[in-house]
Order: sequence, then C-alpha cells, then structure tokens
Amino acid sequence: MASKEELKKKVRDAIDQRAEEIVRVSKTILDNPETGFRERKTSKLVENLFAEAGIDHRSGLALTGVKGEIRGGSNGPSVAVIGELDSLIVSEHPHASPETAAAHACGHHAQIGMLMGAAYGLMAKGVLEELSGRVVLFAVPAEEYIEIEYRDELRRAGKVEFLGGKPELIRLGEFDDVDLAMMCHTTSVAEEKKLCISGTNNGTVAKRIQFIGRAAHAGGAPHLGVNALNAASLALMAIHTNRETFKDDNTIRVHPIITKGGEAVNAVPADVRMETFVRGANIDAILDANRKVDRALKAGAMAVGAQVKITTIPGYLPLKQNTTMMEMYKANAVSLVGEDGIGYREHGTGSTDMGDVSQIMPAIHPYVGGATGLGHGNDYMVKDYNLAVVTAAKALAITVVDLLADGASGAGEVTSKYRAAMTKDQYLKLMRGLAKEELYDPTE
Repeated sequence: MASKEELKKKVRDAIDQRAEEIVRVSKTILDNPETGFRERKTSKLVENLFAEAGIDHRSGLALTGVKGEIRGGSNGPSVAVIGELDSLIVSEHPHASPETAAAHACGHHAQIGMLMGAAYGLMAKGVLEELSGRVVLFAVPAEEYIEIEYRDELRRAGKVEFLGGKPELIRLGEFDDVDLAMMCHTTSVAEEKKLCISGTNNGTVAKRIQFIGRAAHAGGAPHLGVNALNAASLALMAIHTNRETFKDDNTIRVHPIITKGGEAVNAVPADVRMETFVRGANIDAILDANRKVDRALKAGAMAVGAQVKITTIPGYLPLKQNTTMMEMYKANAVSLVGEDGIGYREHGTGSTDMGDVSQIMPAIHPYVGGATGLGHGNDYMVKDYNLAVVTAAKALAITVVDLLADGASGAGEVTSKYRAAMTKDQYLKLMRGLAKEELYDPTE
C-alpha cells in the first residue's frame, strides 16, 4: 500500500509529463471562446478528451455540460473537480471572437486544462486503486452571469429554469451523487501571489426592467407622450440615493445598465430597458437591497406616469469555503509553491455559482496566479500557463488524494465536521422564491 506522499508524487509526475498537452487544451479554448449555454465547441472538445482518455462520461447536461467519472479501487465518497466552459463578451480583447465578441477575459479556459491535468494525474499507474470513492470530472456551462435576455428566453422556452450552469445542474440532480466539490480560478491580483487561499464571495440576484411609456413626436407634441427614458433616469438616481443605507459589511453592489434607450431621437421613448445585479454578502442583505431597488424603480415610473415591469431572476448564492478542505489544499499549495507563494483573499464582492454548490455540500474555490490585467477587462491574459494550468492541476489532484486515500479518511474528516447551510430541496425552494415578475402601473 502506497503512502499519500508516494501517490502525490505519481500524480505530480504524470501531470508534468503531459504539461504541454494540457496547456495546449487551454490555449485551444482561448482561441475558440463561447458564452454560457452556447459552449458547443468547447463541450465537444471536452467530450473528445474524455473519450480519448477512456473516461466514462455524459454530455448535453444543462445544454452543454459534460460529466465524467473515474473510480477508485474501493467504494467511498465522490469528489467533484470542476472546470467552467464559458467566456465573457469583451470585444476589444486580443482573443475575442470576431463574430460574437466572446473572449476568455476571466481565465475559464485555464480551468479546463486544470480539469484534464487533474484527471491525467489521478489516472497515473498505481494511483486510483489506492483511492476509495469516485472522482467526478465536471465541465460546467454558464458561470458568467451575462446575456440575461438570451438566457431568460431559454427559461421561458423551458430549456432551463436557472440562468447559471451550476444551479441548473443542481436542479437536474447532477450533483446528487457528489459529496464534496472543488475548483480553482485564475487571478491577476499580485497580492494573491501564486496560489491563493480564498474566503467568501457575494451572492446576487438579477433583474430585467422595462419602463413602458407612450410614444409621441419629440419635437411636435412631447406633451402627449410619457417618457420612459426619464422614468429610467429617475430610477437610476433613486437607486444611487439608497447607497448610503447599505451597511459596509454587507458589501452591497448594484450596477444597472440601460440596454435600450428608445426607438428614435425624434420620438418620445416609450420602451426603455435595463438590467442590473443586486449583490451582497448574505441572503438577508441581498433581499433588503433588492426591495430598495424595486422601490426606486417604481418611484421613477410614478414620477412621470409610466409603467414598469420588473422581472427578478435568482442568481447565485454567497460562497462559503469549507475550512477543513481548504486546510488540506493549503498544505498542498505550500508543498508546490512554498509559504511565500501563498496569498489570501478574505471576501470577494463578485459572485460565482460555486456559491450555490457550497451551500449544499463541502466545497472550496481557491485561486491561482499567472494572469495579468483587469479581470473581465480587455487586457486580462493568462501569461504563465505553467502556473495557471499545470501547478493548479497538481494542487487540485493531490488534494483529491488527501480526501480519498487511506480509505477516504480525509473526506470522512470533512463530512463529519460539516453541516450544510441547506438541503437541495431547501435550496430549490429559496431560489424559486426569489423569482418574481411584477407590472407596476402608478395610474391605477
């Protein structure tokens, strides 16, 4: 029987042997970016890689997700290693698609390389037979919460219920056979160093807003119209005036955009549309801020006599890190990059649907360096692929060894201490309770 350290060495060596291959996977995805629920080429690439490696898998999950599994030598818990398929839309990014403006300005292409690297390492000769349980290799769609109108049309057509990949996969039962989950995300923040031990993240709800006025000739008879753009402008100002009511430790973020401002310059705008997120560090804070945003939207409509249609869509829940798993991960990270290479992030004000997973099972979401530029910006680039893909794959894979070796004693330690924030059924009830559509007419 091999020791954990002997197994970890086999894993690391196997990943090193295929380092160029897994980096090439990431660079191929970089050059073929696709946004959420549209990742057909990326999904097919993962399918082909799984097939070539002899990994049992299923595809088409939540439209484009791919789920593979490799089994240890004896029964035990299941650990998911997750990579995200989708990109952003950043038209000025050097690797943006000329057709769609999609671009990997957040580093998800590196995650699929990590995923495959972890798989290759764990499949090294003499490793799996020493593990107890399963490793679920999960390429998931639609983490970036963008193109809300397109995704909402998918929802209305019954193709999805939730607009994020992991919430949809939870709903579909694809996480029912998973006991613990992990993934790693790239970072360009210098202070977060080579491998970053991260804390919590904001959750979010999304909103689609339509202000409905009355069209009229903007020059000849504006008094006969109802200006929906004025209603939207007032609503934006009303949202701003609420910011001083948000408590600092709730890290509320509300950032609306106008996606349609009218039809023509010589017509009073009668159809104006907005989108926004309402983010916060905890569910109660999100709900409180969401009520204030709704109130502000209605105030804008009331001021000019317009109607407003408010559609609130469940987004992502706040991220919780499992401390026992993260301690295991940190020890492995130190073994790879040294204590001086470890960074720390206490709370992130962005959002990830890994938060949803973390509410129902033990999960970790650390970060890896190697990128430069601003996240989601046109200059965000992975520069050090050996760190961002190869080292990250090693950190994930050898943490799996800690969890599943020695009769899965590590996983047993995690689960014995863990108390889920909610069950799957409670999660679904909460998410569905967040969904709301309301038409407010101040003239009635």
